[in-house]
Amino acid sequence: MTSVSVKHRIDYSYDHKVLLSPHRFRLVPLPDTHAIIEEYNFVLWPANSLYWQHDVYGNKLARADFANKTDFMSVEVTLDIKLNSLNPFDVLVDDEAQRFPFLYPSIVKNALLPYLQIVDRSSVLTAFVGCTEKFHGETLSFLVKLNQHVSNHIRYVHRLEPGVQSCGMTLKTRTGSCRDSAWLMVQVLRRLGLASRFVSGYLIQLGTTSGDSVELHAWAEVFIPGAGWIGLDTTSGLFTSEGHIPLAIGPGPEQVAPVEGLTEQCSASMTYQFKIESSKCL
Repeated sequence: MTSVSVKHRIDYSYDHKVLLSPHRFRLVPLPDTHAIIEEYNFVLWPANSLYWQHDVYGNKLARADFANKTDFMSVEVTLDIKLNSLNPFDVLVDDEAQRFPFLYPSIVKNALLPYLQIVDRSSVLTAFVGCTEKFHGETLSFLVKLNQHVSNHIRYVHRLEPGVQSCGMTLKTRTGSCRDSAWLMVQVLRRLGLASRFVSGYLIQLGTTSGDSVELHAWAEVFIPGAGWIGLDTTSGLFTSEGHIPLAIGPGPEQVAPVEGLTEQCSASMTYQFKIESSKCL
């Protein structure tokens, strides 16, 4: 087991004092994360009215209402976490879902309808999905091959522009950020008849050649009867592990934005920083 302390700060600067609409912050780990959250703190400047809420998807969020104009906004999250090793393949898939393709039982499918909605019917996506038929077989093996196929096909780029690319754009350019390839995977899975959702969270990586790191990340999850929601990291081509700390889930990227809100018209800039410390524990 490893103890990890994380500090995440985001600073917004505006070129003059502006009114801020109510802002929502989805920066709280979900309760069913595999990590043990020992301590959590959320601080927001300037002074505001802060309310803790839950949305329909079970995400916990902070809503801030600002009374006065301001030329800055800063948010700081600190986390103390214990990470336990996780084997993502240690699951029991129901008999009827052991091999893909399979069909969800009707009662399960009805509960999953928001995660089966297809919003991209482009011909380029249709062609890409058609190429995955060769991966059919044992379900977990199929997911491994599909995830690696998407990862190998899309070159990761650090894209600063807001929003998510269309699947067609990601496939045509064969490049995308983590959120772009994750959204592509969500739509590929749905075209294959598998319920999938979009996840925003922290990715903690320990002991890499460049040291320990933490960053905001995005990935996809697919629902397999018996196994539940399985995380697929399309950036690495691997299943998610103990270092993936989910903050928000939803049918699409628009439901899981880490920070959501509007300002009066102005020129704005944003900076962020992460700090991480880790230590082994008994």
